[in-house]
Amino acid sequence: MRWIDQSLMRIKMLLRRGRAGAQLDDELRFHLERQVAENVAAGMSEEEARYAALRSFGNPALLRDTTRATWSWNILESLWRDLRFGVRTLLRTPGFAGIAVLVMALGIGANIALFTVVRGVLLRPLPFKDPGRLVMLYESGIHPEDPPGHNVVAGGIYAEWKRLNRSYSNLALLQEDQFDVSGSGGQLPESLIGAGCSWDLMRTLGVQPALGRDFAQADDSPSANGTVILSWALWQRRFGGDAGILGKTIYLDAKPYAVIGIMPSWFAFPETHTQLWTPVYHDKPEKMMTMLDNHMFRVVGRLKPGVTEAQGLADLSMISLQIHNAHLSEPFIMGGANSRPLLEHMVGDARRPLYVLLAATFCVLLIACLNVANLLVARAAARRRELAIRTALGGGWLRMLRERLIESLLLCAAGGTLGLALAYGALAWLLDTRKDLSRVDSVQFDGLVAGFTVAVIALCALSAGLISAFSATDKHVLRSLHEASRGSSGNARATLRRVLLSLEVGLTVVLLIGAGLLLKSYARLRSTDLGCTTENILTMRISLPGARYKTPGPAPAEFFETLLTRVRALPGVDAAGFVEAVPGQGYWEDSGFTIVEHPPLPQGKGTFALNRTADPGYFAAMGIPILRGRTFDDNQRLEKANETIISKQFEQEYFPGEVALGKHLHTRSEDYVIVGIVGDTRFEIGELPKPMKYFPAYEGTENGGTLVVRSSRNVEQLALPVQRVISEMDRDLPVSDVLTMDQLLGRSTIDQSFNAILLAGFAALSLLLAAVGLFGVLWYIVAQRTSEIGIRMALGAQRDKVLRLVLVDGLRPAIFGLVLGLGASAVVVRLIRSMLYETKPLDPFVFAAVAGVLLLVAALACVIPAWRASRLDPVQALRME
Repeated sequence: MRWIDQSLMRIKMLLRRGRAGAQLDDELRFHLERQVAENVAAGMSEEEARYAALRSFGNPALLRDTTRATWSWNILESLWRDLRFGVRTLLRTPGFAGIAVLVMALGIGANIALFTVVRGVLLRPLPFKDPGRLVMLYESGIHPEDPPGHNVVAGGIYAEWKRLNRSYSNLALLQEDQFDVSGSGGQLPESLIGAGCSWDLMRTLGVQPALGRDFAQADDSPSANGTVILSWALWQRRFGGDAGILGKTIYLDAKPYAVIGIMPSWFAFPETHTQLWTPVYHDKPEKMMTMLDNHMFRVVGRLKPGVTEAQGLADLSMISLQIHNAHLSEPFIMGGANSRPLLEHMVGDARRPLYVLLAATFCVLLIACLNVANLLVARAAARRRELAIRTALGGGWLRMLRERLIESLLLCAAGGTLGLALAYGALAWLLDTRKDLSRVDSVQFDGLVAGFTVAVIALCALSAGLISAFSATDKHVLRSLHEASRGSSGNARATLRRVLLSLEVGLTVVLLIGAGLLLKSYARLRSTDLGCTTENILTMRISLPGARYKTPGPAPAEFFETLLTRVRALPGVDAAGFVEAVPGQGYWEDSGFTIVEHPPLPQGKGTFALNRTADPGYFAAMGIPILRGRTFDDNQRLEKANETIISKQFEQEYFPGEVALGKHLHTRSEDYVIVGIVGDTRFEIGELPKPMKYFPAYEGTENGGTLVVRSSRNVEQLALPVQRVISEMDRDLPVSDVLTMDQLLGRSTIDQSFNAILLAGFAALSLLLAAVGLFGVLWYIVAQRTSEIGIRMALGAQRDKVLRLVLVDGLRPAIFGLVLGLGASAVVVRLIRSMLYETKPLDPFVFAAVAGVLLLVAALACVIPAWRASRLDPVQALRME
């Protein structure tokens, strides 16, 4: 039972350590007094008796320490003592402590915020059943170099994949779509983004509605009644979270749909802005769902247990190849398939920018650590006399090391606590600013983020503390005392600080060059010529419900024609037009065609171009030049529509060396005569122009598109009058995306803008830290060399030479760091090549600008300490010695 007694003793020593210490002192005092009394009884004087008792008894303080050393928990007591000593030391220099804490807070906070985003977007598993077996499937692209995800899937191909594959437990179909929700109960009509999906999509993902039921197979057929599942956010916002909405009817595109379910609040698929789901086979024409060359759907697959993604892809590719070989005369039936994990598909292009930003925050953290280490080294140098005396009195090196580490830990822990608050605020701002970010709902603090925070604090404390501790390991105590008495400059420690400062500057240069390249790339992207006017152009999307505006038929054509007539009559409107999609609004659709006057193409070969429908006034409204020919005639309506207009790129690619006007294109089962050639436009900013063909807007094939209005004044003031005209024509018809062209382009480049601005912010922060480091180190070196400078000036040194000497001393680490940073940047910037638009990674202008800015900032940071040194009074400086 001895171990029980030992355990009880350890607990007693932990809980009652003060009482045990008092008892030990009483016992030592008792024995000493007994010995003194015995010596007095033997005939000694009081003083002789005490000296004799101490000689025989020993040093009471040593005996106390020896006894206490046998108690348990001595390490904790020692650590607690060092912790209190560190707190008192830092409180004596609040300026130093405050700067160090703030620097660490900025570095740690930035890392916590970015890691939380990366964790939520890229690393957190999808909230679906067995997410590792979910893949997004595509058909192979037209060109061999097309990446996975370039080409979506035709309905007929999906049906064959689902019927013949042996690798997937299920395949589900979906297509993002826009729905107009009719107003009811005093509510306004609204245009929403939804998804048409096969009935088994939720089952494939492994999720169930939070309320109500999932789709059944019977719901997903043309003859079934319309059914819809709502997102949690839409249910709360539009229907007030009323569970009574289940079973009730709402009108989408003027057609009735019964609400059968509400998805959980965390569910967002395929996009964060998807607000409802309907059965796709119920909504789409049967012909569309069986076509083999109409690529318009996404397909989600769940791999069977034990089947790899490569095996599943080979299975689907074989099925596609068989279909392709059976239809060689149809060029747009692809002979292969592509896939990628569902998580990778949902993240999209965000992976590389997020990792780049995380690397940038790590550089900021490293700069912060180096800055704090520099401060601690300077502090250790200032305390070298104190440390030398403590070493001479028996202080061990390990004890000194522990004190430095605890001091560093206190600074980093305080900085980490403040950084955590900064990270929380930064995340709140980010989530409010970038609601479009993929998987934004998954960005939240969790156990992994907490562990990362603790690890970062420990790593920073360890690195800064060790650098400081090893700078103060001078074991030649007498030499340190002599140096302290002479006011020596401490060359070894000054050299260490210069090395740390050079590393800071090098990392800052890397961040500045990366930010400069992204900012230049973004500037070039925004200045891209779309091929049309972008100033004072207002756009808005309009979609006519098919139930009220039959297609084909006169209703859509008459509506748009009347609308344009009324809008053009509004005061302040210079021109108006209607088009399926304006430049910069996306790819939308393409189709194959043949040129009637050209010989047939070889089997399996085809030509394609983007499609747009436009009214005759669209080109003038958007400032798209008509290079040759004319726009559409007014008689191009319904079945009489037989004209097409092609772009310059179309003519160059498909009519090289010949006149295209008057030639005929066979497409969409009709022959169209080419009546005009217009300038090229870009379907998306940053993309090269593609061949494009335009069809008359009034031929009755489209129920929706974009209305464009041009004005010579502030065009935003026309938004309400135009919407009022639309409401007068159809009070239940909502409009969406009411944006100027500048706003539309800004929204399409928000990722590039966000990445560039955020990286520029980190670079500016690192530049500030480097400038503060330069200023602090040079100021301290000047303070250390005050006596030396005073002697130089007393011996005749001119003030301008002293100024130049100190400036060179300060700029030297900046120049070394600049050279180091430029060399590192030449390698690092290649990693962001894919994020740059019309900007070379080794852009000489950016490199030169960064070098100039850094040298200017370094010179400004060094001027004040150098000026102070040159203004010293030699007499006062020598008196300080």
